[in-house]
Amino acid sequence: MLDKLGGIALPADAIRWLLTPAALKAELLKQIANAKRAITLAALYLEDDEAGREVLAALMAAKAARPELDVTILVDFHRARRGLIGHKGDSGNYLMYQKVVNAAEHPINILGVPVKSREFMGVLHLKGFIIDDTVIYSGASLNNIYLHQGKKYRFDRYHVIESKPLAESMRNMVMEYIASDRAVTSLTQDKATEKLPEKNDVRSLKQRLAKAKYRFSATKSGNRITPVVGLGRKKNKLNKLVIDLVSQSKRSLFICTPYFNPPYILSRALAKHLRKGKRIDIVVGDKTANDFYIPPEETFSTIGALPYMYEQSLRKFAKRQQWAIDAGLLNIHLWKHDRNSYHLKGISADDRLHLITGSNLNPRAWALDLENGLLLQDETQAWTEQFKQEQAHILEHTERLYHYSQIDTLNNYPKPVRKIMNRIRRLRADFLLRRIL
Repeated sequence: MLDKLGGIALPADAIRWLLTPAALKAELLKQIANAKRAITLAALYLEDDEAGREVLAALMAAKAARPELDVTILVDFHRARRGLIGHKGDSGNYLMYQKVVNAAEHPINILGVPVKSREFMGVLHLKGFIIDDTVIYSGASLNNIYLHQGKKYRFDRYHVIESKPLAESMRNMVMEYIASDRAVTSLTQDKATEKLPEKNDVRSLKQRLAKAKYRFSATKSGNRITPVVGLGRKKNKLNKLVIDLVSQSKRSLFICTPYFNPPYILSRALAKHLRKGKRIDIVVGDKTANDFYIPPEETFSTIGALPYMYEQSLRKFAKRQQWAIDAGLLNIHLWKHDRNSYHLKGISADDRLHLITGSNLNPRAWALDLENGLLLQDETQAWTEQFKQEQAHILEHTERLYHYSQIDTLNNYPKPVRKIMNRIRRLRADFLLRRIL
């Protein structure tokens, strides 16, 4: 696939690296304020909090200043219409959208995409902030923690690409396959008269989205960038790209993932890569840097068991590959920085091929969620130094794992966690949970 994959020619100076969430926020607000023609944002959610409201206010101001500006926001339908986990009553980000947009003289489009009929079955995990001819790509959603509004932040990757063909390709795909679909609905409708999509249209949306693709005039030589989209297990171009990056790598891989739970086919490809004597660096969040981690001093809930489940998956992998750790071929780096969380994704192969993506490299992402990514092919090594600097920045708050026994066992976990995980084992539900978490 890598040999056949064409891309959009990209000059060396067309990409910039932003290394912090604060820099992402500043860049996003600046680009929105300067927009001339179109703004198309795709994220899992735009939160009703200080940072989310600031971004929404910036979008409304840009539209008011230029009424002809085409502003379209895509978020997951189900995520927008529920409150935060544990919250009761009528809540959800869509209430903020209704209030702000309906009060404006020049409204914008905020669309909910029901990738599946239920949130746990699959969500809109598409990424990309497309503003005129600029693409800001990150796995981040839009809220306080992703944009470092307060004391805590959620660490991600942030790239700014100046490319008219790329921006047009990504925007056209959104408009052709998503925004115009009959199952996609406005989230700013009045509560009393809102019209929700037909159930049959929602059920069949996944089949239509599975056909989505980016169109562009492709070149197969020189430095280039290729947008890729994927949904479902069959004919998923993004999943195939990941496997090909691993299997065709000649020397080394640098992998970032927040939740270590690789699909079997990927786990097998990584093991084969190691057996051939090639190096892998994996940067994964410590359990305390997981989105769902609940500190011992806080009230525990069931969702707090997730970080421990991911940690046990990492321990099993490290135990099987301890020989590679001993040989210096497998280097597992655990990221931890105060009370902040880790959300980085992506793969670099041989310092020449770089996939930046929002995909979590787990069974859920590979089978249930709508995902995308950008593959950078650096034939002239124009971006080698910048990616090296980014990797050094990523590794700044990591600790290398030298033996699988450094990872806690079930016996070391808090009592509520042990109780839940033992129950899962008795019910033999861990296989199912790994596929949907």
